[in-house]
Amino acid sequence: MSPDRRTAVAAGSLFLLTEVAAIAGAVLYRPLLGAADGHLAQGADTRALLGALCEVVLVVAVAGTGAALFPVLRRRGEGLALGYAFGRLLEAAVISIGIVAVLALVTLRQDAGATQGADAALVAVHEWTFLLGPNIALGLNTVLLAYAAYRARLVPRFIAVLGLIGGPLICASAVAVMFGAYDQLSPAGAAAALPVFAWELSLAVRLIIKGFGPGPVAVTTEPPHHPAT
Repeated sequence: MSPDRRTAVAAGSLFLLTEVAAIAGAVLYRPLLGAADGHLAQGADTRALLGALCEVVLVVAVAGTGAALFPVLRRRGEGLALGYAFGRLLEAAVISIGIVAVLALVTLRQDAGATQGADAALVAVHEWTFLLGPNIALGLNTVLLAYAAYRARLVPRFIAVLGLIGGPLICASAVAVMFGAYDQLSPAGAAAALPVFAWELSLAVRLIIKGFGPGPVAVTTEPPHHPAT
């Protein structure tokens, strides 16, 4: 297996892992965030801790995609490669803040003497990190990678177009949520996230099965041909 093929499989696997970990984490800890009365249902703390663990996996996978794709993107431009790698690190850092908020919330909900104000503040911190990380930062990173993939033909162009549509759309949706147009967990918010989800899923499958597109990312090792004199 060539280095580019190994990179493609690694990056595709990491993208799949981000989807699985993000969905699992949200499903597991969502009941904790929705406990408006401040009381944990039976087993909710354990589920929330498992959800936080899933998001730790998510953080590693998000940062890993930037590191895995860096050698390939660097051939298209150092600035673009660094921008994507650091963008993914920023996204991972914001998600990490949300994980800390969830873990602190578990502690407060287990403490009968905890104040309701601190409880609500931690829920708000998590909601804002969820908006800024897996929405705005994700959207910007999606545009960077989709643009590079489109120009260099790393993947079929219809996949890159999904990212070029989905990235700005999820950013616009996050801004709409920020100004109260609709809730993040709503039909409108879910619809805005669908193109990015389709982009990451189709990109992951393509990279694992087929690898990168031919030509622009390949490094030739063939010596130059000199005509006979």
